[in-house]
Amino acid sequence: MFDKSEKAFPAKKYGLFLAHCAISPMQQQAKEVAQDFLEAMAGGGIRNLPPYFSLLPRFHQKCARLLQTEAENISSVHNTAEGMCLIANGYPFRPGDEIISYIHEFPSNHYPWRLQKKRGVKLILLGDCDPLGSLAAVTSPRGWSMEELEARVSSKTRIIALSHVQFTSGYAADLKELGAFCKERNIDLVIDGAQSVGCLPLYPEEYNVAAVAGSAWKWLMGPFGAGFLYTSVDFREKIEVTMAGSSSMQQGLEYLNHRWDPHLDGRKFEYSTLAWEHLAALNGLLDAVFLHYSMEDIRDEIFRLQDVFLQHLDPDLFVPLLFPEVHRSGILAILPKCNSQELVENVAKHGLVVTPRSEYVRIAPHFYLSDEDMRKAAECFNMEAGKI
Repeated sequence: MFDKSEKAFPAKKYGLFLAHCAISPMQQQAKEVAQDFLEAMAGGGIRNLPPYFSLLPRFHQKCARLLQTEAENISSVHNTAEGMCLIANGYPFRPGDEIISYIHEFPSNHYPWRLQKKRGVKLILLGDCDPLGSLAAVTSPRGWSMEELEARVSSKTRIIALSHVQFTSGYAADLKELGAFCKERNIDLVIDGAQSVGCLPLYPEEYNVAAVAGSAWKWLMGPFGAGFLYTSVDFREKIEVTMAGSSSMQQGLEYLNHRWDPHLDGRKFEYSTLAWEHLAALNGLLDAVFLHYSMEDIRDEIFRLQDVFLQHLDPDLFVPLLFPEVHRSGILAILPKCNSQELVENVAKHGLVVTPRSEYVRIAPHFYLSDEDMRKAAECFNMEAGKI
């Protein structure tokens, strides 16, 4: 069913890439359409660009299909942090308001909320918990609990800002439960989707998610420096414009008309010139991959490949974090009974690319890998861990 060829995924020629939670190899069609745009730029600048002027609205439409929403709710941003800053800095906080997040969030979903301290807003951080009930000796991040979240929410809570998938442990939030909880209390739920979009289904309107920000160079296998932002209609109306430029206003190319008339749809956050080669690449990969296959099928294949890896991994040498299905993600964190950094360096000599985080080694295969790839990876891990 899936195209797993080297033609579509040329990184397969150079080794076994198991770090799609980091910076992924770009998918081939994404690279080709970006190169086409750059050739047009090199050959004539503005003279050659009219055929490409539809790139942005096409991206809005395709990303909306991926998230099962409307094109008006999508914005092109450069990265997760930019999306979060646009939201956090424009949100109508009042002194005494509260934000709830997790103590081990990725910086892109932490510092934008810390900045709100200057506005008199309190950031409350959930502590670490043990979702598996068996990791008492592990000091690395694991996950957060709904029990603590419920206890920390107050009448002053305005936003809950969490990652769909925690980048260190791979712990995935139950968005159905979390969204229902926020809806009952009229709390805005803001999700960092960098570690899930392209790997797990994330449909914000189904789960009462107010906003999703993410980066395109991880599970989406897109260009480095491209991202996306989803905002619901009601949530977007709350957000003040904090960054403005030539693209912000509805008068468009009438640059001498300085009337303050910002867009009301997702273009509200697209304040100036974007990286158009990135938009070309994103359109290409969405057509070739993420709108060609269903996100449910992609998720299931990734989980199946993880299971193949686990079947061949030596349990005497590694302890995997095996979360319940609702908290499972594309990141399989394993605890080696040896030095994790040394293990990562040793398997790299065999062409395996994985990433360490704290005590863990993260295994993050994408759907285009094979069962044989996963078997070889596990055997390599067993061999190298046995030497350390």
